[in-house]
Formats: sequence, structure tokens, C-alpha cells
Amino acid sequence: MEKIRIICENTGSSIDTEMGTSLLDIVKGLGAGGKYPFLAAYVNNRIKELNYRVYTPVTVRFIDITHFEGYRVYQRTASFIMQAAVREVCPGHRFYIRHSLGDGFYCEIEGEREISQARCDEIAAAARRIVADNLTITRRKVLTTEAREIYERLGFDDKTVLLETRPRLYSEIYTMGDIAGYFYGALAPSTGYVEAFDIRPYYNGFYLALPKRSDISKIDTAIHLDKMFDIFHEYQTWVNIMGVPTVGSLNEKVLGGDASELIKIAEAFHEKQLGQIADTIAEANSSRGVRMVLISGPSSSGKTTFAKRLGVQLRVLGLNPVLISLDDYFVEREKTPRDEKGDYDYEALEAIDLAQLNEHLKRLAAGESVAIPRYDFITGKRQWHENPLQLDERSILIMEGIHGLNPRLTPSIPDKLKFKIYISCFTSVAMDNLSRIPTTDNRLLRRITRDYATRGSNAYATIARWGSVRRGEEIHIFPYQENADVMFNSSLFYEISVLRPFVEPILREVPDTVPEYGEASRLLKFLDNFTPVKPDEIPPTSLLREFIGGSSFKY
Repeated sequence: MEKIRIICENTGSSIDTEMGTSLLDIVKGLGAGGKYPFLAAYVNNRIKELNYRVYTPVTVRFIDITHFEGYRVYQRTASFIMQAAVREVCPGHRFYIRHSLGDGFYCEIEGEREISQARCDEIAAAARRIVADNLTITRRKVLTTEAREIYERLGFDDKTVLLETRPRLYSEIYTMGDIAGYFYGALAPSTGYVEAFDIRPYYNGFYLALPKRSDISKIDTAIHLDKMFDIFHEYQTWVNIMGVPTVGSLNEKVLGGDASELIKIAEAFHEKQLGQIADTIAEANSSRGVRMVLISGPSSSGKTTFAKRLGVQLRVLGLNPVLISLDDYFVEREKTPRDEKGDYDYEALEAIDLAQLNEHLKRLAAGESVAIPRYDFITGKRQWHENPLQLDERSILIMEGIHGLNPRLTPSIPDKLKFKIYISCFTSVAMDNLSRIPTTDNRLLRRITRDYATRGSNAYATIARWGSVRRGEEIHIFPYQENADVMFNSSLFYEISVLRPFVEPILREVPDTVPEYGEASRLLKFLDNFTPVKPDEIPPTSLLREFIGGSSFKY
């Protein structure tokens, strides 16, 4: 039989193998194993399952759980196993993975109002039997009519609706024993790859704990994210009431001509939330003398537009908001700290001129007039505003930036004078009952769209930087999120449908010769599930306008 050459990036070596050899057999022949088992591989920079068979010469890069996408493979496989375990323990009851939480998932079972530790132990035991049986997970392409019949037979109407609203002749399904599922990403080749997990009761359901991203050898079942859970739960309840809990149901509404109404409702909900937060700040100003609002959140969460809209709401209440961006206090570029790769680390707290920032805050609090810097991202130098800032008795200083909730940022200001807000894009619409849409995907789509339009950055460059941005968030933002007085969900349940026509052509520009092509391809496949929505009726003050353009705010 004809031989083909396989180049392995992990080992820097190559082997000649027979056509049709699976990636599983290739990795065995290469002896490329590491501390953790490989879960999937990039073949010519496109993600593939390990049971994928190779018929032409290719370059392969195997990934394990320590890789960003490898971790997601582990998550998806674990959710598939949990689906089968719950079906065994609670037959006839629907299983829901409601949202991500920390390094795991919050799950619920239909009809189970409160899940005991004993019930969790039953589910965990069933899941471990499935893992021990090492059941093969197979992906296959079938006629969409056949896929719908399979899902209807299993009672998966959420998946059926998704297939009906994205008309395709063929669809891909995953099977594991007599269970079928739909996932918008690769899975491990069998259940035996998911050995590390734990299950504990949590609120009305249970918490599926998975290995910590920061230390794969550990599992943390003690989560302390009550404020984040509350915001997730609030929005999950709301999208259920709106009738758009999943992408399939959202597509149905759009195809039915309800996009305009959805936009109005989502924007009104944001406005109501902003009004309530402004009321709370005004009360805190009156009762304990709050003079500073600190806004923190990860990249592309919408901090800038949120700050401007909050300022409008505070003006309605008779207050005088004054806005400052932490980005303007970056040290000059040559003084910026560098990360382990030698690149500038703009996410580090030390990238901020803390001494000058706190000096300015003290002077503003004392009623002085202060000249505020403006950072030029092109030159890496500071400029200065022509008009200095000065606070009066009605002034509220609003300061937004990724380090807003870090106590080391403003040690000169007493805590009683601060009101802290955490904002992020907690995506509330799910792909289906088992497949959550990671908030990082939503934020990345926003950033690709904005960077391309306003910062001259293509999708390749944005994706290439995203790993560094994410590492910075893990270190500098997420540990402080529960310090917030309030949290705000900046996601709009219609927004990915609007982003799709903006971001698709940008993603298609990523060449298949670079590693970032794999992520671009995955995002394109993900976007294919959404029925596009035109942006015409999105108001100019919408938070989404920060990313797609057309905002009435100046940035």
C-alpha cells in the first residue's frame, strides 16, 4: 500500500505510514506522548478527533488538556459522559448544563428541585463506570432528516429545533453507545480519557468540577462565585421567559420576523439594569459618601460604553459623572513590563503608573484641577488633555479598566468611598441543553470585529494575542471579580446573530498556513449555527455599537 509522510510538530520528526492510518495509530508510532494523554490534534492547522484517518501527507500537532482547545475537548467529552450518567440514574428526566462556573459546570435535572450528596454520588458512580468501560465516541455525517429522527427518538427537541433552523442536507452527530449528541467542537476518541472530575450539590442542581486550568493536577469543588452565579441564574431565567434559551429557539424567532422585537427587549433590559445600578450608586453616595465608581471586566466586555451609559443615568439623578480610563495611565512603552515570552505585558498591574494615578486621585478628591494624560497606542507615549478635570460636590469619578477591582490599584482611597462594578459578557443563550457558549467566544468575536474596524488589526493578529489576553485575565481580573458590589451582564441575546455577517469575512482572511487558522475555522463553524440579523434597528447607544460601529458615543 502507498505510504504517506506525516510531519509531527510536537517532536519535530516525521514518519511514513499507510494511507488511512488514524491519528491514534500515528501518535503511537511517533512515541509523542507526554505527561497527559493527547485528546485531539491539529491537522494542517485544522482541529480533528484522534480517530480521524489521514490519506494525504500532512503536518500534525497533537494537543492535551493543558492546551486551550484541548481543555475544551475535555469539557465537551465530560458533558457527554454526564448526559449518559444522568440518563442511567434518572431515566426520563431531562439534563441541563446551565452555565460554566469556575473550572466546571452548574447542572440541573428536570424534576429534581434539590439534589442530595447521595444523588450526586450515584451520578458520579455511573459516570465512572462509563469512563472505565472506555466507550468509543464516534463522529459521523448523516442526512439531517436522519439526525432529526435520532434526536426526536431521544427526546432532544432542543437539538431538533437547531437542525430545523439551519437547513443543511447533511449534519454531523456524535454517538456513544445508544446516546447521540451535537457539539460544535472535537471530542476525545473514547470515554476513558476523562478520568478527573467530581460532583457536588449546588443550589438546585449540582456542580460538575473539572481539573483547574491553572493546575491540571487539581480539582476544586469549593467554589466561591455566588455573585457570578446569581447573575448567570438571573439571565438564564430571563431568556427562558423570553423564549430564547437556545440558539435553535432564537433562530425560530428571527426566521419568524421577531428580530426587531428581540432587539428592543434586550436593549430595554440593559437600560433597566443600568438605571437600577445608577440608583444604587446614588443611594451609596448619599448614605456613605461614595465618590468613585470602579469598573472592571475582561477584554471586550464593553466597559467603555457601559461607563458612558452609566454616566448618562447618573446625570438623570442630578449627579455629575467624570470619566477616566485606566488605559490612559499606561507607563510609556519602553517601561512596560514583559511576559515570559519577552512580549509587552499590558495586562500586568505594573503596566499602570500607579504612583501618578493615585497622586491625581488624591488631588481630585481635594478639589484641585488636574491635567489627565491620554495614552497614544500607536506611539506608546503619553499626551495630555487640554482641559483639566476638577470635581465638585455633585461629582462621581467613574474609572474603568481591567484592574478596577484590584485593591492594589487605589490604596490611597478609603474603601467606603468606592463603588465597585464587574462587567462581563456572560452569554446566556446556549447552543442546546448540553452545549454552553463560552463567554470567551462571544468576547473574541466582539474583539475581532472591533480591532479590524478601528485598530487596523486582522483576525490572525487578534487570535494570536488572545492567549496572552486570557492568561492576563486569569491572573489580574478573575481573582477579584467577587469583590464587586454589583455585576452587569453585557451580553445581548441577539448579538452573535448580528456579529456573524461582520466577522465571517474577517475570519476567512486567516490563511491556512498559520496555527490561528484552526481557531478561525472553529469560529466559522460555530457562527454557521446562527441565523443572521441586520443591525439596522440597534440603537446608537447600544453596547454592541462599540464593536460593530455606529455608536453615538465618542471613544
